[in-house]
Amino acid sequence: MLVRSSMRTANHTEVREFTFQGFSNFQEHQLTLFVVFLALYILTLAGNVIIVTVISADHHLHTPMYFFLSMLSASETVYTLIIIPKMLCNLVGLSQPISLAGCATQMFFFITLAINNCFLLAAMGYDRYVAICNPLRYTIMMNKRVCIQLVWGACSIGLIVAMTQVSAVFRLPFCTTKVAHFFCDIRPVMKLSCIDTTVNEILTLIISVLVILVPMGLVFISYILIISTILKIASAEGRKKAFATCASHLTVVIVHYGCASIAYLKPKSENTMDQDQLISVTYTVITPLLNPVVYTLRNKEVKDALLRVIGRKLS
Repeated sequence: MLVRSSMRTANHTEVREFTFQGFSNFQEHQLTLFVVFLALYILTLAGNVIIVTVISADHHLHTPMYFFLSMLSASETVYTLIIIPKMLCNLVGLSQPISLAGCATQMFFFITLAINNCFLLAAMGYDRYVAICNPLRYTIMMNKRVCIQLVWGACSIGLIVAMTQVSAVFRLPFCTTKVAHFFCDIRPVMKLSCIDTTVNEILTLIISVLVILVPMGLVFISYILIISTILKIASAEGRKKAFATCASHLTVVIVHYGCASIAYLKPKSENTMDQDQLISVTYTVITPLLNPVVYTLRNKEVKDALLRVIGRKLS
């Protein structure tokens, strides 16, 4: 990935670094925000690390569904690492300027992992579809090779889109250095450009539509087929048990795609900066925490596996 370390345009000063505006509009609440976000960050890291560890250590969870969950938890862990620590530093006045290369790197990993998460959730939806609609062929259709291919496919799409998007943004000449956000998101960085960014905005919208609506559509189709199959089950207990295997995934899907859609598919002038930051906090701080909370508190298999792993360690 090639990123220019400096941008020049006629009659404009060369820009070498950016600073984040952060939560300066909430000056009197910054310490409170720091404590809240730090607590959420610690819980997110601990929860996702526990999920990955338990799934790796307990052979009962060595199934496609939990393989995808461990990949999603690992992705969410790195996703938060590239954004939240710098945001916390900014809240207590320890933030340093970020170079253009540093900003491009943060944006690159943010886009890669965000898109990777979208398609991993789609892969998990497909896994639930096969498990419920084709149970006799499940082990054949969802073998280890297929699972690895789905994970690599999700990651590859993220990498390709991120390289395209970052290259397009950092070819722009920049006139100002204050990013009206708490990390290097696409639109706030584009607003610093000296020139018209209509082409970049169209590109961003097209990419957002594809990487959000395509996997969301795949999940939607999977659940239509799943629900139609569940409704054909004769016993109420059987229907309840079948749907219970999807409840955790469906909860995460609704929040994840909902936040992403609001953030990237809404008209750019619809919300104020404070509203945009609130939405961003939801998908960078709250959503990564949702995974461990939903899959440990609402999932009996994970809770039982956690107790078994703890029991082995203690014994």
